[in-house]
Amino acid sequence: MNPSYAVKSNPEIDYRKKWYVMAAVAMGVFLSTIDGSIVNIALPTLVKELGQPLAIVEWVVLAYLLTVTTLMIGMGRLADMIGKKPLYVAGFVIFTAGSALCGSSATVGMLVGFRVFQAVGASMMMALGTAIVTEAFPSEERGKALGIIGLMVSIGVIAGPTIGGIILEHLTWNWLFFVNIPVGLVGIPMVLRFVPAIRPKGHQRFDYWGAVLLLVSLCSFLLALSIGEEIGYAKPVILGMFGLFAVTLALFVRVEKTTPEPMIDTTLFRNGWFSVNLVTGFMTFVASAGTILLLPFFLQDVIGLSPRTTGLLMAVNPIAIGVLGTISGALSDRIGSRKLTTLGLFFQILGYWLISGITQNTPLFELVMRALPMGIGLGIFQSPNNSAVMGAAPRERLGVVSGMLSISRTLGQMVGISILSAVWAMKTTRNYLLGIILLNQAEAVGFQQTTGLLVFWIAAAFLLSFWTLMQERKAAKTQPAGEMM
Repeated sequence: MNPSYAVKSNPEIDYRKKWYVMAAVAMGVFLSTIDGSIVNIALPTLVKELGQPLAIVEWVVLAYLLTVTTLMIGMGRLADMIGKKPLYVAGFVIFTAGSALCGSSATVGMLVGFRVFQAVGASMMMALGTAIVTEAFPSEERGKALGIIGLMVSIGVIAGPTIGGIILEHLTWNWLFFVNIPVGLVGIPMVLRFVPAIRPKGHQRFDYWGAVLLLVSLCSFLLALSIGEEIGYAKPVILGMFGLFAVTLALFVRVEKTTPEPMIDTTLFRNGWFSVNLVTGFMTFVASAGTILLLPFFLQDVIGLSPRTTGLLMAVNPIAIGVLGTISGALSDRIGSRKLTTLGLFFQILGYWLISGITQNTPLFELVMRALPMGIGLGIFQSPNNSAVMGAAPRERLGVVSGMLSISRTLGQMVGISILSAVWAMKTTRNYLLGIILLNQAEAVGFQQTTGLLVFWIAAAFLLSFWTLMQERKAAKTQPAGEMM
């Protein structure tokens, strides 16, 4: 048993129902994950059907991501106050109703508005799914349970574009949202029946000032990333947004340190592995999300692969993540998470180093073999990392820590997509202007340079994880045997 795990088995919970709880939560995780990607493939269709430019239609995606990301920590804190079950049920109901409203939309304005409503429900499910599963399973099975949740996320990532393409080929875009309704109608009764209703003890007050400051901070940061990608990050309005983000974040930290019942308990960060696991998790999602964005452009525009072949190649890593995530999660219950997370980061370094060496002439099989270590590394890393974060959380803080874990993923994805696409564009333009005649050659070199930077980025995460592991071993050697858990 890992000595840092703080969440022990709860005698109030009937663990015989754990797999029913898993099934109910997995439905919510799958729906909220798939809905973050299924709409992307429909953007060209929505531009034609709704008669609006892409700059407006893309807010169907952005509004969803912004709402989910900014609300998750607040939803987690609220769940720690009133209980996880009622909020998760409410999230399922809102998400299902929002799906029906989105599918019934007649204008882009209605669709964006209903996507925000739908995202409110998704933020509840995404923030609390990990916390509910952590509580539903005994501590010695937590890694295995979170590995299965990771598998559902991977399935959602793979299935989103595939299901979206099938729907658009045979039905109208409205069914991208209507398809959620049957799953919601099955999932809601399952949550009501099987998820335990554990009400937190004592009366707690919600940190409204902290919530507002965090909301403004995250909103300004995400809007700066999203809009800056289009108009340039040096524009005064974008710099102003980044400035607002820095000021409100500093105020948020100050409020959290002084308020009796903060949104985020800053004492959690005194646990070194808790902080390291959150930071390294964020760093891995920055790298993986940016690569997922860049790789299709490279495969199609530079190498000349078809969209179908590109899609099949892109499915290799999520499959590896899902399969290995389940295995490594179960393994972490036996040997702990430290060695596995460090090993996963090492494989990611290898993967990004190999992918930075692909060229226009790289054979198809070699492409797969070069990209595969990235998925292997993330699969080995993710479930033990999540288990370590949740294991370090006090039971009364499971909701907000689950929200923090989810937001580290979504923030990492948005930062990775925005920053790496800007870096690739900058390096491609620079290479083209410096004399590489063909644009696709400039894109190829730009891709190699951009992914090469990720080797150093993940190496930094690896060194941080390895250093903390060594510090823990050093402390264990000097600690009396009777004090070890």
